[in-house]
Amino acid sequence: MKCRFCNNELKNVFIDLVNAPPSNSYLTKEQLNEPEIYFPLKVFFCEKCWLVQVDEYKKSSEIFDKNYAYFSSYSSSWLKHSENYVDMISDRLKLDKNSLVIEVASNDGYLLQYFLPKQIPCTGIEPAVDTARIAKKKGIHTIEDFFSVKLAKQFADEGKTADLILGNNVLAHTPDINDFVEGLRIALKPQGSITMEFPHLLNLIKFNQFDTIYHEHFSYLSLLAVRKIFEAHHLVIYDVEELPSHGGSLRIYAKHKNNTKINISSNVSTVLKKEQDFGLNNLNIYRSFQEKADKIKYAFLEFLIQQKKSGKKVAAYGAAAKGNTLLNYCGVKNDFIEFVIDKSPHKQNKYLPGSHIPIVSEDILETKHPDYIIILPWNIKDEIIKQLSYVKNWKCSFIVPIPELKIT
Repeated sequence: MKCRFCNNELKNVFIDLVNAPPSNSYLTKEQLNEPEIYFPLKVFFCEKCWLVQVDEYKKSSEIFDKNYAYFSSYSSSWLKHSENYVDMISDRLKLDKNSLVIEVASNDGYLLQYFLPKQIPCTGIEPAVDTARIAKKKGIHTIEDFFSVKLAKQFADEGKTADLILGNNVLAHTPDINDFVEGLRIALKPQGSITMEFPHLLNLIKFNQFDTIYHEHFSYLSLLAVRKIFEAHHLVIYDVEELPSHGGSLRIYAKHKNNTKINISSNVSTVLKKEQDFGLNNLNIYRSFQEKADKIKYAFLEFLIQQKKSGKKVAAYGAAAKGNTLLNYCGVKNDFIEFVIDKSPHKQNKYLPGSHIPIVSEDILETKHPDYIIILPWNIKDEIIKQLSYVKNWKCSFIVPIPELKIT
């Protein structure tokens, strides 16, 4: 395998999670009797540009198809995060009715919906049919396609380059990162800005977040790597923010290289130094990650086996992709966890890939009364614990497995 950015031959393994089915490929009852396809989940790092990456074992067009079941609007905290961003960026960039905003991977319109009351023209780009359909129902102009140089040139040819191009948790999802970033350059106005949010590799390593690794995440990003990628396409990162979302993310701001009207913030050098001090330009920090993940695996399995032997009832909350990575790497099936609750009706009455744990609505708690609820999307654990606070009435406890197993 060669680095998807710099084409360097990859020889260094970051972590090997062996094999897993695609994390968002939820199963129907009928599919439980059919063969299930597993793909390697082996992650490498490039010692030349420090990009951490998995090979494209399953094509992105196969992952983000009509059965893709991730809808952003089912997290209240994420909606609030998006609304706050729209208020902030509209003011910072002085966006108005004459501006154009393009969101790449706009999902179900979770974010662009907040531009509508401000009368700021916006366009979403979303390849998954069902999520795009919901966005259109909200009145959001949505193009059902993958973002690329080809699509960016169509925007440019039609005179529809953007004042703002944004993408939340999409930069890591693109297999051809050079084509994607070049497309950003082409579709951006001369004085325009790009913002991209992505989970920060530093936090992934520091807090043992190996469960955020799955097939639709082709890259795992640091500012060190992303700055090199953007500079190779004549884009300059002029600001960066550290965010609490998704266990710790970065929001980068980028401009055209020849745009001298925007100054570069000291935040850029501050975060770069933080990464270097942590060791993100050192081989050893990457090579030691496997051992950290294995310790979580053993502790999690030990807990489940103990509860099984004690006759305790264990459930989970959140049919999240990160949860599927954790369950499949640990080899957990539905004999350990009876069911998983999820707010999304698009996932309910289906089964988790690999583990075959049934996905149900929250109503089941009225009768089942589990002794423990494992919070799989630990990044929104506070929201979930507040939502399910009533389970304390029967002395149910919450389990958070990452960054280390804790009982709440």
